[in-house]
Amino acid sequence: MIPDITNQGSAIRPSRRFSAYRAPFEFYPTPPEATRAFLAAETFDGDIWEPACGQGAISKVLLKSGYQVVSTDLADYGYGKPDVDFLQTKLPRAKHIVTNPPYGRGLGDRFVRKALEHTELTRGKVAMLLNLSSLCHPSRHDSFMRRPPARIYALDDCVCYPNGDAKLASRHTHQHRYAWLVWTQEREVQTAFHWLTTAPYRKGGA
Repeated sequence: MIPDITNQGSAIRPSRRFSAYRAPFEFYPTPPEATRAFLAAETFDGDIWEPACGQGAISKVLLKSGYQVVSTDLADYGYGKPDVDFLQTKLPRAKHIVTNPPYGRGLGDRFVRKALEHTELTRGKVAMLLNLSSLCHPSRHDSFMRRPPARIYALDDCVCYPNGDAKLASRHTHQHRYAWLVWTQEREVQTAFHWLTTAPYRKGGA
């Protein structure tokens, strides 16, 4: 499983490590077309937990696609159930977990690890929107070898703006490249790599 590479606590706090502005609570909403494109390629056979729901960017697309969704977040953005620290949860709240996790200080790694623990109990899938560069890191190599994702969906065009505000974006924001990583309960996995385009799924699209 993905290692915990931070000594920080589970609380998500603002960070200025990577850019002039870093969103408090690592709030970088997922463009709806990124989730729509993903759901055109990947399906789920039960309810879904979105544990970093923010203002519902992913949850709303999942609901519109017909899924039953449990939405929680550590912070209160006026959507879902707030004050739920996913990293401290003991029991799963749905069969599958789909989210765009916070990244700073190893939080993305910890979200993946916790999600895999929960889905061991539910026999569900984990889908995480991660920076494509997270695939290539010495601290993760052994973990990916031991528990590889079943599928990787690389997105051609996806920008997650800090606080959902394009005016707060830096050059670094636009340089990010994203992929959906999907873990299943299969133990013998040969990771399949797919390319997804988001343009047909923007406003007015599918």
